[in-house]
Amino acid sequence: MKHSGRVIILENEHVLLIKRVKKDQVYYVFPGGKGEKGETPEMTAIREADEELGVQVDLGSCFAEVKFNGVRQFYFHASISGGELGSGTAEEFTTGEGTFELVWMACSDLINYPVIPAEAAEKLACPDKNAK
Repeated sequence: MKHSGRVIILENEHVLLIKRVKKDQVYYVFPGGKGEKGETPEMTAIREADEELGVQVDLGSCFAEVKFNGVRQFYFHASISGGELGSGTAEEFTTGEGTFELVWMACSDLINYPVIPAEAAEKLACPDKNAK
């Protein structure tokens, strides 16, 4: 099964997301993407943070593992250790397929917006509920 690596960057009870507008749909995703051959999920998360956000990250623990659209997605807590946020040059940013915008969203608001996948958003928005 394919995998993806994604980062959860928190600041003042807000999480960094990518707002996507594509074909008249608006939704939010956690930064990250599909793994390349030979990459671990951790390696993927680090590479994708650089490509999409323009930053280097230090990974913490794996926050969640979610199966979504046939892909095992690994979500890692991360902290920015270098680079310039917003200077990402990922290929999908230049294809003309919609728009990409970095946004800080309050964790408590995650369940009120179309954050994909919902399972990861719910886990982050309601940590006490998920700790049971």
